[in-house]
Amino acid sequence: MKKKFFQVMLFALFVIIKPVKGQNDSVVTKADNIQFKLGTYYNSNLHYYGRTDSLRSSAVFPVAEIWAKEHFYINAAPVFVNNAVSSFEYAGSVVTAGYFFRNSKWAGNTFFTIPVYRESSQLVQSALKWQAASSFSRLSKWLNLSMGADIKYSDKMDYGATAAIDHLYRKQVGGNSVLVINPTVTMNMGTQHFTQTSYKQTGILNLPGSQQTVTEDVNRFVVLSYEMTAPVIFAKGKFQLIVIPAYVVPQSLVVVPNRPDLSERGRNMFNITAGLKIVL
Repeated sequence: MKKKFFQVMLFALFVIIKPVKGQNDSVVTKADNIQFKLGTYYNSNLHYYGRTDSLRSSAVFPVAEIWAKEHFYINAAPVFVNNAVSSFEYAGSVVTAGYFFRNSKWAGNTFFTIPVYRESSQLVQSALKWQAASSFSRLSKWLNLSMGADIKYSDKMDYGATAAIDHLYRKQVGGNSVLVINPTVTMNMGTQHFTQTSYKQTGILNLPGSQQTVTEDVNRFVVLSYEMTAPVIFAKGKFQLIVIPAYVVPQSLVVVPNRPDLSERGRNMFNITAGLKIVL
């Protein structure tokens, strides 16, 4: 069960960075083929589709981005964790390379991520070796529809999918300032790997038999969570202020009877991400 939590912080990082990147392309005019961006973010409650460990960790992570020809990008983010046992402890870094596009009708993002952790890191996500993902959106004046899929590899291969709807509100504020608000509802789906134990009564005809314990590995594709977010970005010149409130409702939690240590811990939760970015 702990392997489920190995992706907690990485998933939170992806959820934060991807919408920020997409919205930045709406509020920033790029003139050069190569562009650099620097930002620092704080997340109040790290989770994996609403699943958490007992530490209730928050995180601070600076992000450095390089964009080429407005579409190709590479970013790197060291992650510093705060919880009941650690204070601003460096846990590792996440490096991502991808391709983003947007026109009047379509938008898309495809990326490949490799996490690199300290050997002594106690984070439960450190088994994750890589992730590849792709998403596409059909844009319209009233409602945007998005679909995505991903592959995550640790000691096993996991497959995921997302479906989302959102409405983008964009308003010019003054001469060189823009306000963007993007309320979004997302359904997250994916595979679950866990061990299930049951009991089987054996016997011949009506003769009494014995009870045997049967243990089997289960692999299923289910809805993992519903999530509501409302990213807010205020851009003025080269600076961007980003605030992303989010509310997540976990689904399909794995519960092992009488074994809370092997069960998934999850609940409806609110978290907020805030950050400041500069376009160099």
